[in-house]
Amino acid sequence: MLLAENPLPSSGEGIDNFAMRGRHSDASFMYKRGPSKDYINDFDREGSSARLLNGKGIGNPSWKRSLPHILVATISSFLYGYHLGVVNETLESISIGLGFSGDTFAEGLVVSTCLGGAFFGSLFSGWVSDGLGRRRAFQLCALPMIIGASLSATTNSLWGMLLGRLFVGTGMGLGPPVAALYVAEVSPTFIRGTYGSFTQIATCLGLLGALFIGLPAKEIIDWWRVCFWVSIIPAVLLALCMEFCAESPHWLLKRGRGAEAEAEFERLLGGLHVKSAMAELSRSERGDEVDTVKLSELLYGRYFKVVFIGSTLFALQQLSGINAIFYFSTTVFKSFDVPSDLANICVGLSNLFGSVVATMLMDKLGRKVLLLGSFSGMVVSMALQIMATSSFASGSGALYLSVGGMLLFVFTFSLGAGPVPGLLLSEILPGRIRAKAMAVCMAVHWVINFFVGLLFLPLLEQIGAGVLYSIFAAFCVLAVIFVKSNVLETKGKSLQEIEIALLPSD
Repeated sequence: MLLAENPLPSSGEGIDNFAMRGRHSDASFMYKRGPSKDYINDFDREGSSARLLNGKGIGNPSWKRSLPHILVATISSFLYGYHLGVVNETLESISIGLGFSGDTFAEGLVVSTCLGGAFFGSLFSGWVSDGLGRRRAFQLCALPMIIGASLSATTNSLWGMLLGRLFVGTGMGLGPPVAALYVAEVSPTFIRGTYGSFTQIATCLGLLGALFIGLPAKEIIDWWRVCFWVSIIPAVLLALCMEFCAESPHWLLKRGRGAEAEAEFERLLGGLHVKSAMAELSRSERGDEVDTVKLSELLYGRYFKVVFIGSTLFALQQLSGINAIFYFSTTVFKSFDVPSDLANICVGLSNLFGSVVATMLMDKLGRKVLLLGSFSGMVVSMALQIMATSSFASGSGALYLSVGGMLLFVFTFSLGAGPVPGLLLSEILPGRIRAKAMAVCMAVHWVINFFVGLLFLPLLEQIGAGVLYSIFAAFCVLAVIFVKSNVLETKGKSLQEIEIALLPSD
């Protein structure tokens, strides 16, 4: 449980003050909107050394102010995890109930249709979040999840299930990039890494929640319908609670709504930090509101480097074999007579435990250190699983190497390779292109995810587990080299400091 001394007055903290939404209309009485240079000049004249969301010289802002807003945003990550795992325990009973039992192609469609929808959603997430704002993007993300879950819960045909999964997938694609943007833009610098890890923990909790809720599906007819109905509750909660959360000040300033941006900074940081926050934000956002980002700008020129780093990190994350390990874990455990539900629980708990450890270390060790340690640990874990498939291991030795290597792989993945890419990408992308570049990088993530899931089993049959695991290990080694050579440490730096360090001058 987070407990700390609050350096600022606590009045008005949290999202329980629903009347705060009305303060935007009165913001002009408290603050006067002026050109960006006015914020900078006022700030410089006062000689403060404060930095955006960091408050150097006047102490750090209270983490209690921004925490409720972060927790609401992570509901989208919980839904993402829940819908990824909801068919794991229920797919067999779904196939029986809808009349396609034994049809492996139809079963694959139930899973892959969701991934297709996620690709579509992620592709347009940047334009949605830039056009409507982060809060409205969250609410729009919840809508297809509510519709899709309702369709899946009430359908009596395979096509109805596929349509429902397509809707849900669209919401899944919208949620993660918007959550990463929102967390980066409303979090105080000194705790941004910790808050960024909350999204990974929420995803793990969603996966475990789907697993436990789905356990009765094998004994109770049509229980799978209940599993889909349950998911509507957090989706509705996300849409309702986001109405009372702060909008991103970055987005507001880009839209020319400076008075509202100041009011939101006061909600998130406290009055002492508003002027310094606005001054530094204005330095990097000047002129952004009048420019339209073109897709071509993301693929070459001064923005190419950061987009390339983000896309490559997501590609290497998927090519490490993490989703193949998730898909194959049940089969491995079954080969040693371990029940599938116990196997899924072990994998889920290992993922959750690693995510919690990452949360505690993110702002202490830094993003780059966790990435290097994570991918290095995954290499070792893959080596154990390769040894388990060799002729040198047999019986109990093969069991310990295979199961131990698999759980260690999931644990080390959740330490860095899981939570860091999304957080790091939202930090290193300049404010002008952040939302749209995030959409492009997440689309790369979903494409690689789809093909890994599609090709894993055929490759497993043709080249064997040992060779396939060796390929995954090679990608993990490549990831270590790439991170060491290209990734900038962002711990303790404001988003504006990171942007200056990464981008060449105009």
